Amino acid sequence: MEKKRIEILSKKGDSLMKQDKSELIQNGDMYKVLLTLSVPIMINSIIQTLYNLVDGIWVSKISSVHFAATSFVWPINFLFIALGIGLSVAGTSLLSQLLGAGRFKEAKEYTSQLMVSSFLTAIVFTVIGVAISPYIIRVMGGEGDFADLANTYLRISFLDLPFMFLYFNINSMMNAQGNTVTPTILSAVSAMINVILDPVFIFTFDMGIAGAAWATVLSRVVLALLGIKFVFKNDNNLKPDFRGFKFNKNILAEIVRVGLPASIGQTGASIGFMFLNGFIVSYGTATMAAFGMVNRVTNLVMQPAMAVGAALTAVVGQNLGANQLDRVTESFIKASKIALYIGIIGGALIFIFNKTIVNFFIQSKDDPEVIVQSITYMKYVAFSMPLMGLFSVLQGIFQGSGNTKYSMAMEIGRLWAVRLPMILIFKNFSDFGPSGIWFSMCFSNLIVCFYGLWIYKIRGWDKQVLNSILK
Repeated sequence: MEKKRIEILSKKGDSLMKQDKSELIQNGDMYKVLLTLSVPIMINSIIQTLYNLVDGIWVSKISSVHFAATSFVWPINFLFIALGIGLSVAGTSLLSQLLGAGRFKEAKEYTSQLMVSSFLTAIVFTVIGVAISPYIIRVMGGEGDFADLANTYLRISFLDLPFMFLYFNINSMMNAQGNTVTPTILSAVSAMINVILDPVFIFTFDMGIAGAAWATVLSRVVLALLGIKFVFKNDNNLKPDFRGFKFNKNILAEIVRVGLPASIGQTGASIGFMFLNGFIVSYGTATMAAFGMVNRVTNLVMQPAMAVGAALTAVVGQNLGANQLDRVTESFIKASKIALYIGIIGGALIFIFNKTIVNFFIQSKDDPEVIVQSITYMKYVAFSMPLMGLFSVLQGIFQGSGNTKYSMAMEIGRLWAVRLPMILIFKNFSDFGPSGIWFSMCFSNLIVCFYGLWIYKIRGWDKQVLNSILK
Protein backbone atom coordinates (compact mmCIF):
# COMPACT_ATOMS: atom_id res chain seq x y z
CA MET A 1 0.00 0.00 0.00
CA GLU A 2 2.80 2.37 0.99
CA LYS A 3 4.68 1.50 -2.23
CA LYS A 4 1.57 2.31 -4.31
CA ARG A 5 1.20 5.68 -2.54
CA ILE A 6 4.84 6.54 -3.26
CA GLU A 7 4.37 5.68 -6.97
CA ILE A 8 1.31 7.96 -7.16
CA LEU A 9 3.20 10.81 -5.49
CA SER A 10 6.14 10.25 -7.84
CA LYS A 11 3.89 10.49 -10.91
CA LYS A 12 2.28 13.64 -9.53
CA GLY A 13 5.73 15.08 -8.98
CA ASP A 14 6.76 14.33 -12.57
CA SER A 15 3.54 15.93 -13.84
CA LEU A 16 4.13 19.03 -11.74
CA MET A 17 7.69 19.24 -13.04
CA LYS A 18 6.40 19.29 -16.62
CA GLN A 19 3.86 21.99 -15.67
CA ASP A 20 6.65 23.98 -14.02
CA LYS A 21 8.70 23.71 -17.22
CA SER A 22 5.86 25.12 -19.33
CA GLU A 23 5.29 27.80 -16.71
CA LEU A 24 8.97 28.70 -16.91
CA ILE A 25 8.90 28.88 -20.71
CA GLN A 26 5.83 31.11 -20.78
CA ASN A 27 6.49 33.31 -17.73
CA GLY A 28 10.02 32.86 -16.38
CA ASP A 29 13.17 34.97 -16.74
CA MET A 30 14.19 34.59 -20.37
CA TYR A 31 17.91 34.02 -19.79
CA LYS A 32 17.02 31.33 -17.26
CA VAL A 33 14.57 29.77 -19.74
CA LEU A 34 17.13 29.66 -22.55
CA LEU A 35 19.93 28.30 -20.37
CA THR A 36 17.69 25.74 -18.63
CA LEU A 37 16.57 24.32 -21.96
CA SER A 38 19.78 24.76 -23.94
CA VAL A 39 22.33 23.26 -21.52
CA PRO A 40 20.92 19.69 -21.81
CA ILE A 41 20.52 20.16 -25.58
CA MET A 42 24.12 21.39 -25.74
CA ILE A 43 25.37 18.35 -23.83
CA ASN A 44 23.26 16.13 -26.08
CA SER A 45 24.62 17.80 -29.24
CA ILE A 46 28.21 17.62 -28.01
CA ILE A 47 27.70 13.92 -27.36
CA GLN A 48 26.33 13.46 -30.89
CA THR A 49 29.26 15.41 -32.35
CA LEU A 50 31.76 13.41 -30.32
CA TYR A 51 30.01 10.39 -31.81
CA ASN A 52 31.28 11.46 -35.24
CA LEU A 53 34.63 12.68 -33.94
CA VAL A 54 35.35 9.31 -32.32
CA ASP A 55 34.63 7.59 -35.64
CA GLY A 56 36.93 10.07 -37.36
CA ILE A 57 39.77 9.69 -34.85
CA TRP A 58 39.74 5.89 -35.01
CA VAL A 59 39.38 5.81 -38.81
CA SER A 60 42.17 8.38 -39.22
CA LYS A 61 44.50 5.92 -37.46
CA ILE A 62 44.11 3.65 -40.51
CA SER A 63 44.93 6.38 -43.08
CA SER A 64 43.92 9.87 -44.19
CA VAL A 65 42.21 8.28 -47.23
CA HIS A 66 39.89 6.30 -44.94
CA PHE A 67 39.16 9.50 -43.01
CA ALA A 68 38.44 11.38 -46.24
CA ALA A 69 36.05 8.62 -47.37
CA THR A 70 33.85 9.05 -44.26
CA SER A 71 33.69 12.83 -44.85
CA PHE A 72 33.00 12.38 -48.57
CA VAL A 73 29.81 10.33 -48.09
CA TRP A 74 28.36 12.41 -45.25
CA PRO A 75 26.17 14.60 -47.54
CA ILE A 76 24.72 11.50 -49.23
CA ASN A 77 23.59 10.01 -45.94
CA PHE A 78 22.38 13.42 -44.79
CA LEU A 79 20.28 13.73 -47.94
CA PHE A 80 18.13 10.85 -46.70
CA ILE A 81 18.19 12.07 -43.09
CA ALA A 82 16.85 15.46 -44.25
CA LEU A 83 13.23 14.33 -44.26
CA GLY A 84 13.59 12.97 -40.74
CA ILE A 85 14.97 16.32 -39.61
CA GLY A 86 12.06 18.09 -41.29
CA LEU A 87 9.57 15.87 -39.48
CA SER A 88 11.39 16.52 -36.21
CA VAL A 89 11.23 20.28 -36.78
CA ALA A 90 7.52 19.99 -37.57
CA GLY A 91 6.99 17.90 -34.45
CA THR A 92 8.69 20.35 -32.10
CA SER A 93 6.95 23.35 -33.65
CA LEU A 94 3.43 21.90 -33.83
CA LEU A 95 3.54 20.04 -30.52
CA SER A 96 4.95 22.98 -28.55
CA GLN A 97 2.31 25.33 -29.94
CA LEU A 98 -0.51 22.89 -29.21
CA LEU A 99 0.81 22.42 -25.67
CA GLY A 100 1.10 26.18 -25.24
CA ALA A 101 -2.54 26.50 -26.26
CA GLY A 102 -3.56 23.71 -23.83
CA ARG A 103 -4.69 21.31 -26.58
CA PHE A 104 -3.19 18.09 -25.14
CA LYS A 105 -5.49 15.52 -26.80
CA GLU A 106 -4.71 16.85 -30.28
CA ALA A 107 -1.00 16.98 -29.44
CA LYS A 108 -1.06 13.24 -28.60
CA GLU A 109 -2.80 12.49 -31.88
CA TYR A 110 -0.13 14.43 -33.77
CA THR A 111 2.53 12.39 -31.96
CA SER A 112 1.08 9.05 -33.11
CA GLN A 113 0.74 10.18 -36.72
CA LEU A 114 4.29 11.56 -36.71
CA MET A 115 5.92 8.40 -35.37
CA VAL A 116 4.21 5.96 -37.75
CA SER A 117 4.65 8.04 -40.90
CA SER A 118 8.32 8.81 -40.25
CA PHE A 119 9.24 5.20 -39.37
CA LEU A 120 7.66 3.81 -42.55
CA THR A 121 9.38 6.50 -44.60
CA ALA A 122 12.75 5.61 -43.05
CA ILE A 123 12.40 1.95 -44.04
CA VAL A 124 11.75 2.95 -47.66
CA PHE A 125 14.75 5.30 -47.60
CA THR A 126 17.01 2.56 -46.23
CA VAL A 127 16.19 0.22 -49.11
CA ILE A 128 16.68 2.97 -51.71
CA GLY A 129 19.91 4.19 -50.13
CA VAL A 130 21.57 0.78 -50.01
CA ALA A 131 20.60 0.16 -53.65
CA ILE A 132 21.86 3.41 -55.19
CA SER A 133 24.85 4.34 -53.00
CA PRO A 134 27.60 3.16 -55.44
CA TYR A 135 26.05 5.11 -58.31
CA ILE A 136 25.85 8.34 -56.30
CA ILE A 137 29.47 8.01 -55.20
CA ARG A 138 30.54 7.54 -58.81
CA VAL A 139 28.56 10.61 -59.94
CA MET A 140 30.24 12.67 -57.20
CA GLY A 141 33.65 11.77 -58.57
CA GLY A 142 34.68 8.93 -56.25
CA GLU A 143 37.03 6.47 -57.95
CA GLY A 144 39.03 3.31 -57.27
CA ASP A 145 39.80 2.23 -53.71
CA PHE A 146 38.55 5.56 -52.35
CA ALA A 147 35.10 4.90 -53.87
CA ASP A 148 35.05 1.34 -52.51
CA LEU A 149 35.80 2.56 -48.98
CA ALA A 150 33.15 5.27 -49.24
CA ASN A 151 30.55 2.81 -50.52
CA THR A 152 31.25 0.32 -47.73
CA TYR A 153 30.83 2.96 -45.05
CA LEU A 154 27.74 4.51 -46.63
CA ARG A 155 25.78 1.30 -47.27
CA ILE A 156 26.12 0.16 -43.66
CA SER A 157 25.27 3.67 -42.39
CA PHE A 158 21.94 3.59 -44.23
CA LEU A 159 20.79 0.73 -41.97
CA ASP A 160 20.42 3.06 -39.00
CA LEU A 161 17.86 5.37 -40.67
CA PRO A 162 14.71 3.79 -39.10
CA PHE A 163 16.24 4.03 -35.63
CA MET A 164 17.48 7.57 -36.22
CA PHE A 165 14.06 8.71 -37.43
CA LEU A 166 12.47 7.21 -34.32
CA TYR A 167 14.93 9.11 -32.15
CA PHE A 168 14.16 12.34 -34.03
CA ASN A 169 10.48 11.87 -33.10
CA ILE A 170 11.33 11.15 -29.48
CA ASN A 171 13.62 14.17 -29.34
CA SER A 172 11.00 16.56 -30.77
CA MET A 173 8.37 15.15 -28.41
CA MET A 174 10.55 15.75 -25.36
CA ASN A 175 11.80 19.16 -26.48
CA ALA A 176 8.26 20.39 -27.14
CA GLN A 177 7.49 19.72 -23.45
CA GLY A 178 10.66 21.47 -22.33
CA ASN A 179 12.20 18.12 -21.34
CA THR A 180 15.70 18.43 -22.76
CA VAL A 181 17.30 16.18 -20.12
CA THR A 182 15.94 12.80 -21.24
CA PRO A 183 17.36 13.01 -24.81
CA THR A 184 20.72 13.92 -23.27
CA ILE A 185 20.74 10.81 -21.08
CA LEU A 186 19.80 8.62 -24.03
CA SER A 187 22.50 10.12 -26.23
CA ALA A 188 25.13 9.68 -23.53
CA VAL A 189 24.40 5.97 -23.23
CA SER A 190 24.41 5.54 -27.01
CA ALA A 191 27.67 7.47 -27.41
CA MET A 192 29.41 5.38 -24.76
CA ILE A 193 28.41 2.22 -26.62
CA ASN A 194 29.82 3.70 -29.84
CA VAL A 195 33.08 4.68 -28.14
CA ILE A 196 33.51 1.14 -26.79
CA LEU A 197 32.57 -0.63 -30.02
CA ASP A 198 34.63 1.51 -32.44
CA PRO A 199 38.15 0.22 -31.60
CA VAL A 200 36.83 -3.32 -31.06
CA PHE A 201 35.16 -3.52 -34.48
CA ILE A 202 37.80 -1.52 -36.40
CA PHE A 203 40.98 -3.12 -35.00
CA THR A 204 40.22 -6.13 -32.78
CA PHE A 205 37.83 -7.68 -35.31
CA ASP A 206 39.87 -6.13 -38.15
CA MET A 207 36.74 -4.76 -39.88
CA GLY A 208 38.36 -1.44 -40.84
CA ILE A 209 36.02 1.30 -42.03
CA ALA A 210 33.06 -1.12 -41.98
CA GLY A 211 33.63 -1.59 -38.24
CA ALA A 212 33.19 2.15 -37.63
CA ALA A 213 29.89 2.09 -39.51
CA TRP A 214 28.57 -1.00 -37.69
CA ALA A 215 29.50 0.48 -34.29
CA THR A 216 27.42 3.56 -35.12
CA VAL A 217 24.45 1.50 -36.34
CA LEU A 218 24.33 -0.65 -33.19
CA SER A 219 24.59 2.36 -30.90
CA ARG A 220 21.71 4.03 -32.79
CA VAL A 221 19.60 0.89 -32.30
CA VAL A 222 20.15 1.10 -28.55
CA LEU A 223 19.35 4.84 -28.63
CA ALA A 224 15.98 4.25 -30.33
CA LEU A 225 14.99 1.32 -28.10
CA LEU A 226 15.76 3.24 -24.91
CA GLY A 227 13.86 6.23 -26.30
CA ILE A 228 10.76 4.14 -26.98
CA LYS A 229 10.80 2.98 -23.37
CA PHE A 230 10.69 6.61 -22.18
CA VAL A 231 7.96 7.54 -24.69
CA PHE A 232 5.51 4.97 -23.33
CA LYS A 233 5.92 5.92 -19.69
CA ASN A 234 2.63 7.06 -18.14
CA ASP A 235 4.02 10.46 -17.12
CA ASN A 236 4.70 11.45 -20.75
CA ASN A 237 2.13 14.13 -21.65
CA LEU A 238 2.51 13.18 -25.33
CA LYS A 239 2.33 9.41 -24.95
CA PRO A 240 1.17 8.04 -28.33
CA ASP A 241 -1.73 5.61 -28.69
CA PHE A 242 -1.62 3.22 -31.65
CA ARG A 243 -4.76 1.22 -30.82
CA GLY A 244 -7.02 1.28 -33.89
CA PHE A 245 -4.51 3.55 -35.60
CA LYS A 246 -5.54 5.12 -38.90
CA PHE A 247 -3.74 7.77 -40.88
CA ASN A 248 -5.33 11.19 -40.42
CA LYS A 249 -5.05 13.13 -43.66
CA ASN A 250 -5.55 16.51 -42.03
CA ILE A 251 -2.82 15.98 -39.45
CA LEU A 252 -0.43 14.53 -42.01
CA ALA A 253 -1.09 17.51 -44.27
CA GLU A 254 -0.27 19.89 -41.39
CA ILE A 255 2.91 17.97 -40.59
CA VAL A 256 3.92 18.08 -44.25
CA ARG A 257 3.08 21.81 -44.49
CA VAL A 258 5.41 22.66 -41.63
CA GLY A 259 7.98 19.89 -42.10
CA LEU A 260 8.35 19.91 -45.88
CA PRO A 261 10.09 23.30 -46.17
CA ALA A 262 12.53 22.24 -43.43
CA SER A 263 13.14 18.96 -45.27
CA ILE A 264 13.60 20.77 -48.57
CA GLY A 265 16.03 23.13 -46.89
CA GLN A 266 18.04 20.24 -45.45
CA THR A 267 17.80 18.32 -48.74
CA GLY A 268 18.94 21.33 -50.75
CA ALA A 269 21.81 21.77 -48.34
CA SER A 270 22.84 18.11 -48.52
CA ILE A 271 22.70 18.09 -52.35
CA GLY A 272 24.72 21.30 -52.29
CA PHE A 273 27.30 19.62 -50.06
CA MET A 274 27.41 16.70 -52.48
CA PHE A 275 28.38 19.12 -55.25
CA LEU A 276 30.71 20.90 -52.85
CA ASN A 277 32.44 17.64 -51.95
CA GLY A 278 32.81 16.93 -55.67
CA PHE A 279 34.65 20.26 -56.07
CA ILE A 280 36.73 19.67 -52.95
CA VAL A 281 37.83 16.15 -53.87
CA SER A 282 39.01 17.51 -57.25
CA TYR A 283 41.75 19.27 -55.28
CA GLY A 284 42.80 15.91 -53.80
CA THR A 285 42.02 13.72 -50.80
CA ALA A 286 44.20 15.95 -48.57
CA THR A 287 41.78 18.86 -49.12
CA MET A 288 38.80 16.55 -48.51
CA ALA A 289 40.31 15.28 -45.26
CA ALA A 290 41.07 18.86 -44.11
CA PHE A 291 37.52 19.94 -44.89
CA GLY A 292 36.02 17.03 -42.94
CA MET A 293 38.31 17.44 -39.94
CA VAL A 294 37.79 21.19 -39.48
CA ASN A 295 34.02 20.90 -39.94
CA ARG A 296 33.89 18.30 -37.19
CA VAL A 297 35.84 20.57 -34.86
CA THR A 298 33.75 23.68 -35.60
CA ASN A 299 30.55 21.68 -35.12
CA LEU A 300 31.83 20.67 -31.69
CA VAL A 301 32.81 24.21 -30.69
CA MET A 302 29.52 25.69 -31.91
CA GLN A 303 27.27 23.18 -30.12
CA PRO A 304 26.43 25.63 -27.27
CA ALA A 305 25.21 28.25 -29.76
CA MET A 306 23.33 25.64 -31.80
CA ALA A 307 21.72 24.40 -28.57
CA VAL A 308 20.46 27.91 -27.84
CA GLY A 309 18.88 27.97 -31.31
CA ALA A 310 17.27 24.57 -30.72
CA ALA A 311 15.94 25.65 -27.31
CA LEU A 312 14.53 28.78 -28.94
CA THR A 313 12.30 26.58 -31.12
CA ALA A 314 10.32 25.33 -28.11
CA VAL A 315 10.31 28.75 -26.42
CA VAL A 316 8.95 30.46 -29.54
CA GLY A 317 6.41 27.68 -30.16
CA GLN A 318 4.90 27.66 -26.67
CA ASN A 319 4.79 31.45 -26.37
CA LEU A 320 3.19 31.85 -29.78
CA GLY A 321 0.66 29.20 -28.78
CA ALA A 322 -0.05 31.28 -25.65
CA ASN A 323 -0.25 34.43 -27.83
CA GLN A 324 2.72 36.11 -26.09
CA LEU A 325 4.55 37.76 -28.96
CA ASP A 326 6.50 40.09 -26.67
CA ARG A 327 8.23 37.08 -25.09
CA VAL A 328 9.02 35.70 -28.54
CA THR A 329 10.82 38.95 -29.39
CA GLU A 330 12.62 38.96 -26.05
CA SER A 331 13.73 35.36 -26.50
CA PHE A 332 15.21 36.08 -29.93
CA ILE A 333 17.19 39.11 -28.75
CA LYS A 334 18.63 37.36 -25.69
CA ALA A 335 19.35 34.14 -27.58
CA SER A 336 21.22 36.16 -30.22
CA LYS A 337 23.42 37.78 -27.56
CA ILE A 338 24.30 34.42 -26.03
CA ALA A 339 25.08 32.86 -29.43
CA LEU A 340 27.27 35.78 -30.53
CA TYR A 341 29.33 35.65 -27.32
CA ILE A 342 29.80 31.90 -27.74
CA GLY A 343 30.87 32.37 -31.36
CA ILE A 344 33.42 35.05 -30.47
CA ILE A 345 34.99 32.94 -27.72
CA GLY A 346 34.95 29.78 -29.85
CA GLY A 347 36.50 31.56 -32.82
CA ALA A 348 39.29 32.97 -30.68
CA LEU A 349 40.11 29.54 -29.25
CA ILE A 350 40.19 27.94 -32.69
CA PHE A 351 42.42 30.67 -34.09
CA ILE A 352 44.90 30.54 -31.20
CA PHE A 353 45.14 26.76 -30.81
CA ASN A 354 44.72 25.71 -34.47
CA LYS A 355 47.94 23.67 -34.70
CA THR A 356 47.31 21.81 -31.46
CA ILE A 357 43.76 20.95 -32.48
CA VAL A 358 44.74 19.72 -35.95
CA ASN A 359 47.57 17.54 -34.66
CA PHE A 360 45.23 15.93 -32.15
CA PHE A 361 42.49 15.02 -34.63
CA ILE A 362 44.69 13.96 -37.56
CA GLN A 363 46.30 10.86 -36.07
CA SER A 364 47.95 9.06 -38.98
CA LYS A 365 50.28 11.93 -40.12
CA ASP A 366 50.74 10.05 -43.42
CA ASP A 367 50.08 13.17 -45.52
CA PRO A 368 51.60 16.49 -44.28
CA GLU A 369 49.43 18.42 -46.75
CA VAL A 370 46.34 17.49 -44.69
CA ILE A 371 47.87 19.27 -41.68
CA VAL A 372 48.78 22.38 -43.70
CA GLN A 373 45.36 22.75 -45.30
CA SER A 374 43.51 22.05 -42.05
CA ILE A 375 45.37 24.85 -40.27
CA THR A 376 44.62 27.28 -43.13
CA TYR A 377 40.92 26.42 -43.15
CA MET A 378 40.74 26.74 -39.37
CA LYS A 379 42.14 30.28 -39.50
CA TYR A 380 39.47 31.28 -42.02
CA VAL A 381 36.57 29.67 -40.15
CA ALA A 382 37.54 31.25 -36.81
CA PHE A 383 36.24 34.62 -38.04
CA SER A 384 32.94 33.05 -39.13
CA MET A 385 32.03 31.48 -35.79
CA PRO A 386 29.83 34.34 -34.44
CA LEU A 387 27.86 34.26 -37.71
CA MET A 388 27.31 30.52 -37.36
CA GLY A 389 25.83 31.16 -33.91
CA LEU A 390 23.48 33.83 -35.22
CA PHE A 391 22.46 31.50 -38.07
CA SER A 392 21.35 28.87 -35.50
CA VAL A 393 19.26 31.43 -33.60
CA LEU A 394 17.54 32.64 -36.77
CA GLN A 395 16.76 29.04 -37.68
CA GLY A 396 15.31 28.54 -34.20
CA ILE A 397 12.86 31.42 -34.37
CA PHE A 398 11.62 30.57 -37.87
CA GLN A 399 11.23 26.87 -37.07
CA GLY A 400 9.57 27.55 -33.71
CA SER A 401 6.95 29.73 -35.37
CA GLY A 402 6.28 27.02 -37.97
CA ASN A 403 7.49 29.27 -40.79
CA THR A 404 10.05 26.80 -42.00
CA LYS A 405 10.01 28.34 -45.48
CA TYR A 406 12.40 31.00 -44.18
CA SER A 407 14.76 28.49 -42.58
CA MET A 408 14.59 26.56 -45.88
CA ALA A 409 15.57 29.70 -47.81
CA MET A 410 18.52 30.24 -45.47
CA GLU A 411 19.74 26.65 -45.80
CA ILE A 412 19.43 26.52 -49.58
CA GLY A 413 20.47 30.11 -50.25
CA ARG A 414 23.66 29.84 -48.23
CA LEU A 415 24.90 27.01 -50.45
CA TRP A 416 23.32 27.48 -53.86
CA ALA A 417 23.10 31.26 -54.12
CA VAL A 418 26.40 32.19 -52.48
CA ARG A 419 28.82 29.41 -51.57
CA LEU A 420 28.83 27.19 -54.67
CA PRO A 421 28.91 30.06 -57.23
CA MET A 422 31.81 31.67 -55.34
CA ILE A 423 33.73 28.39 -55.24
CA LEU A 424 33.24 27.93 -58.99
CA ILE A 425 34.47 31.47 -59.66
CA PHE A 426 37.57 30.98 -57.51
CA LYS A 427 38.25 27.56 -59.07
CA ASN A 428 38.00 28.70 -62.68
CA PHE A 429 39.15 32.32 -62.56
CA SER A 430 41.80 32.48 -59.84
CA ASP A 431 44.81 30.66 -58.49
CA PHE A 432 43.62 30.72 -54.85
CA GLY A 433 43.38 26.92 -54.76
CA PRO A 434 41.65 25.45 -51.68
CA SER A 435 41.70 28.88 -50.00
CA GLY A 436 38.91 29.91 -52.38
CA ILE A 437 36.75 27.18 -50.81
CA TRP A 438 37.56 28.29 -47.27
CA PHE A 439 36.77 31.97 -48.00
CA SER A 440 33.49 31.08 -49.75
CA MET A 441 32.38 28.93 -46.81
CA CYS A 442 32.81 31.82 -44.39
CA PHE A 443 31.48 34.64 -46.57
CA SER A 444 28.25 32.75 -47.30
CA ASN A 445 27.48 32.73 -43.56
CA LEU A 446 27.66 36.52 -43.51
CA ILE A 447 25.27 36.95 -46.43
CA VAL A 448 22.69 34.49 -45.12
CA CYS A 449 22.63 36.14 -41.68
CA PHE A 450 21.87 39.50 -43.32
CA TYR A 451 18.97 37.81 -45.11
CA GLY A 452 17.66 36.23 -41.88
CA LEU A 453 17.79 39.53 -39.98
CA TRP A 454 15.94 41.24 -42.83
CA ILE A 455 13.14 38.63 -42.67
CA TYR A 456 12.97 39.04 -38.89
CA LYS A 457 12.64 42.82 -39.19
CA ILE A 458 9.88 42.85 -41.82
CA ARG A 459 7.81 40.34 -39.80
CA GLY A 460 5.13 38.05 -41.22
CA TRP A 461 6.93 34.97 -39.88
CA ASP A 462 4.89 35.20 -36.64
CA LYS A 463 1.37 35.19 -38.11
CA GLN A 464 0.88 32.17 -40.37
CA VAL A 465 0.91 29.50 -37.67
CA LEU A 466 -1.45 31.39 -35.39
CA ASN A 467 -3.96 31.72 -38.21
CA SER A 468 -3.85 28.05 -39.25
CA ILE A 469 -2.91 25.64 -36.48
CA LEU A 470 -4.53 27.48 -33.61
CA LYS A 471 -7.66 28.73 -35.30
